[in-house]
Amino acid sequence: MHADTRYHASAPRSVSFGAALAINGAIIAGMIFAAPNIIVLKDPDTVMRPIDIREAPPPPPVDDPKPVEKVQPRTSQPPFLEKPVVDTISETSIRTTTILPDALPTNEKPTDPGPVTVIEPARPAPAPALIGATTDPRYAQDFQPEYPSQEIRAQRDGLVTLRVLIGADGRVKAVEPVSATSDAFFAVTKRQALGKWRFRPATRGGVAEESWKTMTVRFRIEDAR
Repeated sequence: MHADTRYHASAPRSVSFGAALAINGAIIAGMIFAAPNIIVLKDPDTVMRPIDIREAPPPPPVDDPKPVEKVQPRTSQPPFLEKPVVDTISETSIRTTTILPDALPTNEKPTDPGPVTVIEPARPAPAPALIGATTDPRYAQDFQPEYPSQEIRAQRDGLVTLRVLIGADGRVKAVEPVSATSDAFFAVTKRQALGKWRFRPATRGGVAEESWKTMTVRFRIEDAR
């Protein structure tokens, strides 16, 4: 096999240079119409570079830096602490009631009821007075006791005062001495009162009841003869 060593004639260099020139011209013309302030230096031996001859605009004003707000992290705790509960001792007692008043208070002004008549409560009837005991005339002959023999010999008069308790039946239940001329006079008088004296008992409202009565007995020597 034989290699193809035939000589191929290259395209004329004039044609290549013209095409390159036409392309560069078109690029330059577009740059001139697009940016009239750009000067293009034509130098076949150097690379054409566009130069911007416009003045640089002033830099924009710089604002003062704004303070950065601090963001508090969110927590589950409340923004404030509750006041602690402190137990206090109180002597005040509060009681409730289910009893309702007959009428509730109102804001209406009370009217003048006029003169008020005060009715006093009825006074209880006084207790019946006690009607004291009296001597029963049916037993009047038994009232004077016997004269003591020793006092007869002494030819002496006597006087005895005593208190007797008279029962509801009219009989004497007890005897208390008040005064006596001698013990002999008092002894015979006490014995006669307990055994022989009879009274009409004291009454209160028609009902018989016990009562005390003071009695006086006289002894005269002329009555003993």
